[in-house]
Amino acid sequence: LGNRVPASLKILLTAIAVIDDLGAILVIAIFYTTSLSLMNLVIVLAIFVALLLLNKFKINFLILYIIGGIAMWYFMLHSGVHSTLAGILLAFAIPFGKGEKNSLSYKLQDWLHKPVALIILPLFALANTAIVFGKGWDTGLAEPGSLGIFAGLIIGKPLGVFLFSFLAVSSGVCTLPLGMKWKQVLGIGFLAGIGFTMSIFITLLAYTDVVMITESKISILLASLVSGILGYTWLHSLLKKPQAIPLKKIKNI
Repeated sequence: LGNRVPASLKILLTAIAVIDDLGAILVIAIFYTTSLSLMNLVIVLAIFVALLLLNKFKINFLILYIIGGIAMWYFMLHSGVHSTLAGILLAFAIPFGKGEKNSLSYKLQDWLHKPVALIILPLFALANTAIVFGKGWDTGLAEPGSLGIFAGLIIGKPLGVFLFSFLAVSSGVCTLPLGMKWKQVLGIGFLAGIGFTMSIFITLLAYTDVVMITESKISILLASLVSGILGYTWLHSLLKKPQAIPLKKIKNI
């Protein structure tokens, strides 16, 4: 949609995407933990506190945080809690300051941007999204699990985003940015239904039956596609192209 999209809408969608992934990781940590090792968890907590202290005393040696992050990942992996949580803890510990470009966190994000976008995410997609279309694969789309996925991503996401935003504004917790309209918030909600990465990740943890995994993956991808089309079409109808100022008016100004 190009420059017809206000910056406030882009920021809102980005924030929802980040918080949504954090929520999914917490779900994984809480509900997909079968056994716990308290000793390993205590060690993870101790390392995290040590990293927070490094941050507090403004020690900006990245290698110390990387070593601490690897150690946290190792002990988290052996604690029974999903090791993804270690990455979240490390991100909180790395100095961010006020978001300046010379902060350690900003430099690390900038350095990781291309490898993550061009290598890690494609590998993740290939490793987790491989689907074998067997005979009668489409009949599984009417199963309760598939219908739940469709309902969650296509209906639940826009309703959740819209209603919680409305409640937050109505209660005075926040206000809508200048120029943003509720119809646009609903459009962002449709786009939030594009949720195939963490959805497929949780599918692989939740199910062991190959048929159910395949049906869920297909449902997630189809629901994400429908959500994307709905969001694009909705916002395309709402957001008008910025009008070019005639040359004569520019000269008069």
